[in-house]
Amino acid sequence: MGQHVDGPEERHRRPAGVSDDTVEALGKLSEALETVERARGHLYSLHQLIGHADLMLDDAVELFRSAGHGEIADRIDRDLLGRNVIAGRWTFQIVEDFDDGYYALFRELDRRARDELAGGRRHLYEAEMKERRRTRGRPGHEARPGAQG
Repeated sequence: MGQHVDGPEERHRRPAGVSDDTVEALGKLSEALETVERARGHLYSLHQLIGHADLMLDDAVELFRSAGHGEIADRIDRDLLGRNVIAGRWTFQIVEDFDDGYYALFRELDRRARDELAGGRRHLYEAEMKERRRTRGRPGHEARPGAQG
């Protein structure tokens, strides 16, 4: 008969010698990275929305021409269609610069801090919060997937 363990998996347990302050600092760094992940998603939304809007301009230009407003169609076609969104850049270039620069560095520093201070373990702060907040023995409050309450 297997041993029943009512606690987090080893990968979510604090290694010996890691202080509360260190777990809190790693948790705050992780939270900041999660916020950057959300911002990155918004950046990709911007990229896709601007691209879609630029393609819609083809239809707008054609409709203005068909309606007899050639000067307006020409102005949109010449000045706006395909224009850089930021000096020298379309949104794909902004996304690439973000991913290769700020985002890559943020992820690397988060990983290095976890590796150096906690044996690479993730979400220690949250795992310990879960242990404090769950009701042991209650269905839906299991410590890990597949465990019995």
